[in-house]
Amino acid sequence: MAKTAIIQARIDPEVKNNAQNVLSKLNISMSEAISIFLTQVSLNRGIPFEIKIPNDRTIDTLVKSDKGEELHKASSVNELFQELDS
Repeated sequence: MAKTAIIQARIDPEVKNNAQNVLSKLNISMSEAISIFLTQVSLNRGIPFEIKIPNDRTIDTLVKSDKGEELHKASSVNELFQELDS
């Protein structure tokens, strides 16, 4: 299928740069990523992931983790799984 349609979008430069950094590590161009997303929208007949507003507890937890507060630390993966299993 020939790729001839053009899409233009305005986006926050920081969001674009962060996305480009991730995509470059995946060896995927921005154009390919957008194409993948739109293909999934078409196949799923909607957004291919859940979109919802986080509740207050989730927002508080995310803010604290960004600040490095109230983080749980384990010395190894095995220790972490043992704690989770108990």
